[in-house]
Amino acid sequence: MTDNFEEDQKHICPKCGSTHFIYDYERGELICKDCGHVLDDTYIDQGPEWRAFDSEQEEKRARTGAPTNFLSHDKGLATEISWSNKDSYGKRIPHRNRAQMYRVRKWHQRIRVSNSAERNLSIALQELNTIATKMGLPKDIKENAAIIYRKAVENNLIRGRSIESIVAASIYAACRKVNMPRTLDEIAKSAELSKKKIGRSYRHLTKELKLSLKPTNPVSYLPQFCAKLNLDKTVQEMAEDIIRKSTELGVVSGKGPTGVAAAAIYIASTVKNQVRTQKEIADVAGVTEVTIRNRYKEISKLLNINMDEKEEA
Repeated sequence: MTDNFEEDQKHICPKCGSTHFIYDYERGELICKDCGHVLDDTYIDQGPEWRAFDSEQEEKRARTGAPTNFLSHDKGLATEISWSNKDSYGKRIPHRNRAQMYRVRKWHQRIRVSNSAERNLSIALQELNTIATKMGLPKDIKENAAIIYRKAVENNLIRGRSIESIVAASIYAACRKVNMPRTLDEIAKSAELSKKKIGRSYRHLTKELKLSLKPTNPVSYLPQFCAKLNLDKTVQEMAEDIIRKSTELGVVSGKGPTGVAAAAIYIASTVKNQVRTQKEIADVAGVTEVTIRNRYKEISKLLNINMDEKEEA
């Protein structure tokens, strides 16, 4: 008998009125914990009929397939034929059979895509995976971008626009959705498209799909920018503090988040004796030196930060 008992409001013991029950899966019984009355003797165990004593054994015995994958046009539910020249036992396929296997793979790839819509979706998701991989984005962002793109297809938002621009806009929206924003410059460079084209497609998606994305916080750009500039944690922490105080005082309201983040890094790196030039920071942040100069003067004046007095790092 299992020790696992729980309160079940759907069942009430007719003998004592209790709602505490024990599930005995070996005998298939539902038993009242308080008085021992058997409420049901045909209880079905919904779990597997096998046991596993470690994760490797559980993985081998499980008969469920892989989870759905939104990066594949068929969500990963179709059978895949490996391109390696080995059979299911790991043995090498003889040379006389390789031409036959090549034909099987080729026709398998063809029949997986039954119409033009599926073909376009397959091409778009391959492009999405390529761009996201170039940018080093994790799988959850790729899948979020794929879901956004699928919604765009369902709402017929692709017509009249290039697949590449909608894919890039979906990636940009997905990055903002999971609070790991990337600049339009970075996405445009990886997708080999203009910022203007991606921005137009992004605004179209957010409007038509009603994507409720919060304004980007400049703090979310700091880890990425500091890593590229080879700055340590103390600079990042000081830059976060500068942005927080500036936000509370309203000095950064209506300003571009990348420009604010770049200015905060410039101030913090100077104060912490890890000086980086405005040009170096501008190249990483994708803004102009003039923007950094204007932002850092506004922030340092309001927060009374003297750039000539440098603290020890």
